Amino acid sequence: MKTPFDSPSLQSREIIVYNDNPIPFDSKAIAKPKLFNLSGSLNTITHYHHPLAISKPKLFTPPFKREAQHHHPPPPPSTMAATTTDASPKFRHVPQPSDYRPEISVNSSHDGLEFWQFMIAGSIAGSVEHMAMFPVDTLKTRMQVIGGSYPAPSIGLRQVLGSLLKVEGPAGLYRGIAAMGLGAGPSHAVYFSVYELCKDYFSAGNPNNSAAHAVSGVFATVASDSVITPMDMVKQRLQLKSTPYKGVVDCVKRVLVEEGIQAFYASYRTTVVMNAPFTAVHFATYEAAKRGLSEVSPENADDEKLVVHATAGAVAGAFAAAVTTPLDVAKTQLQCQGVCGCDRFSSGSIRDVIKTVVKKDGYSGLMRGWIPRMLFHAPAAAICWSTYEAAKAFFQELNGRNN
Repeated sequence: MKTPFDSPSLQSREIIVYNDNPIPFDSKAIAKPKLFNLSGSLNTITHYHHPLAISKPKLFTPPFKREAQHHHPPPPPSTMAATTTDASPKFRHVPQPSDYRPEISVNSSHDGLEFWQFMIAGSIAGSVEHMAMFPVDTLKTRMQVIGGSYPAPSIGLRQVLGSLLKVEGPAGLYRGIAAMGLGAGPSHAVYFSVYELCKDYFSAGNPNNSAAHAVSGVFATVASDSVITPMDMVKQRLQLKSTPYKGVVDCVKRVLVEEGIQAFYASYRTTVVMNAPFTAVHFATYEAAKRGLSEVSPENADDEKLVVHATAGAVAGAFAAAVTTPLDVAKTQLQCQGVCGCDRFSSGSIRDVIKTVVKKDGYSGLMRGWIPRMLFHAPAAAICWSTYEAAKAFFQELNGRNN
């Protein structure tokens, strides 16, 4: 089969391929070869010669419009593969000495906060909680010591509140608040900082570990109760009806002189035994409730964070308060023993106190004050947790700005 290039008239002509298009031309028609430059770039023209061509290859200026000069098709992939070289750096493994140890950075903070920031956040939360709910705590104390050494009459919360307001006025609801103000801040600073450190240690990276939350709460309450117990004893003695003490300083002085320093810690063992299960139930319930409430509407979790913390705290506080009311009755009896007609106990044994209460008032006496106790701890926990989380958020934002 013949091609157009096999014609005798073309055997003295050169064949130049431009953009994959063969173009025959007469070499004699070009007087001088010229180099054609496309906008400063190289114009590569591939020359093919007919087998019978007798003239040497010439440079050829192709007949195309000037505006088409800007079109540069890429070279074929085979050409690129042949001319491309690997410019990536070559690495080789360098053996390390036997005593080589990689540097490990230790982060001293947990949850983005330092230890002192947890203490400040906890101190603020505890102070706000107890100051806001102090009147309810006064009613609970009054109900738990009604009757003194004699069987307690059946008196409800409304009757206690009416009697207190009638005899002492609204100021009676806040008697002893100074003692709680002195103890709540430091004790809650210890409480929350120990809790956060223990939670970080026991959870082992699992934020949903309820057992770790409960154990951390027990450690936190053992540490914080050693701080709050003396002031809690002073506070409860000042809350009593017809209290013989004029104020915090007078109470501290008289107790030291008449009963000795051990009187300040007479209820410490009972307080720990009460608060350990209370805190375990409280923290485990709080973390579970917070997680459950956050999963209800995860898309609005950030906007509803305050509501979640308050609701979870209220549920946890109410449930834990109801479960531990009998131990709270025993603690109040120990802290107020010998004052305003209350029984005095020869030992600080919880068993002896419970036996005395049951013998005098029956088993219902162990649940005395459970309504104001729940009314105290539900909103108190909501206030405490929401304030604590808000303080943590403030410090996290502050740390983020500083970093």
